[in-house]
Amino acid sequence: VQLQASGGGLVQAGGSLRLSCTASGFIFYNYAMGWFRQPPGKEREFVAAISRPGPEYADSVKGRFTITRENAKNTVYLQMNSLKPEDSAIYYCARRTIYYHDIGDRRGYNDWGQGTQVTVSS
Repeated sequence: VQLQASGGGLVQAGGSLRLSCTASGFIFYNYAMGWFRQPPGKEREFVAAISRPGPEYADSVKGRFTITRENAKNTVYLQMNSLKPEDSAIYYCARRTIYYHDIGDRRGYNDWGQGTQVTVSS
């Protein structure tokens, strides 16, 4: 299994970025996919996930971030708008392999990409 994240960078507050995560080594459409982030000195936290019922978001990003997937390209995206300095973190995509009631439960994700840095300047 490989998950390759890209699209991070430096952006001013209020700006936008689109992250991509291309997967290989498994049947992509069979799995829920998630995005997590880890700010400096903090724990990794849930951002968004997408499964057959639809997308789920952390409260901190609702209305600003959109997760989508393109199964034909084995790719999941995270469109991030109205970025804030507190969104600065390393962003990771992940494959959900174990069911927990909360789709944002990190324990459900056992395959992770390498991360992509997002920095939002004030």
